[in-house]
Amino acid sequence: MIDEKKLFAGFPGCDDLADLQADIVLIGAPYATPYAPEKPPHALNAPDAIRSESNRYPDDPIAWDFDLGGTLLNASQKKVVDYGDLPGSQDDPSGNRQCIQDAVAATITKNAIPVILGGDDSVPIPVMRAYAESDPFYVLQLDAHIDWRDEVNGIRDGYSSTMRRASELDCVTGIVQAGMRGVGSARAREYHAAVDYGAQIITAKTIMRDGINPVLQSIPAGSSCFLTIDLDVLDPSIMPAVGAPTPGGLDFQTTIELIHSLASRNPIVGACLVELVPEMDLHNLGTIAAMRIAWNILGALARN
Repeated sequence: MIDEKKLFAGFPGCDDLADLQADIVLIGAPYATPYAPEKPPHALNAPDAIRSESNRYPDDPIAWDFDLGGTLLNASQKKVVDYGDLPGSQDDPSGNRQCIQDAVAATITKNAIPVILGGDDSVPIPVMRAYAESDPFYVLQLDAHIDWRDEVNGIRDGYSSTMRRASELDCVTGIVQAGMRGVGSARAREYHAAVDYGAQIITAKTIMRDGINPVLQSIPAGSSCFLTIDLDVLDPSIMPAVGAPTPGGLDFQTTIELIHSLASRNPIVGACLVELVPEMDLHNLGTIAAMRIAWNILGALARN
């Protein structure tokens, strides 16, 4: 049984996805493929931290929200439930990935939209693999990095390989990557592999100069889209709680405007939020921002 005090925004809990009766399902995925197998996953406590911030004020879900122009779910009849966190072990990355994939597959089989609270940036790999039998969709990745490494230290389903693995899925029609800046683990060959595949790479500089339209115009209106957000896409002044803070990131309002604009023109089939490291936070500011992004994703899904 899920502890009701740990459910996102006081939403009802769900103990069994086989009996799921909901439109949107929150799923915590603290474990996936650890960067350093000898250490606990660096984003292990992120789902709990995000849920905790969502319950600071019990009336928030029914209070007026100026980001949403109404209450969290507004007049929507859509039902949101929280499945809690998936079990896992730092010693069993393949088991962790299978657990995530099975949970997401069970959710979409019930025609519900999964919203995944990670976890590190390898979490979206098994999430997107769960859509193998689904209709094709675009992937929109908001991230400081392109994540096109084929392998890191012999591991192909982990650190910095998310979009390379996504590019291999038949259900992925195209990939749009937005918010890139600075340097990461990608070398020239990874950048060129992404370009050769056809990935649309839109830098943070472009977005801050030209707004969100270059991102939206890269995804045909009406086409389905999977949204994955690595929180280091945000500027570290807003999001200090990440492992790789990089100056020049997106601001909060631009990020949620992009989320709402995307949801108003494209069906969102699922969403991931990854790479929050609560232990690196400053006065809980990053965790609050992460919670508010998750909150706005739910609000956008409820309205569209």
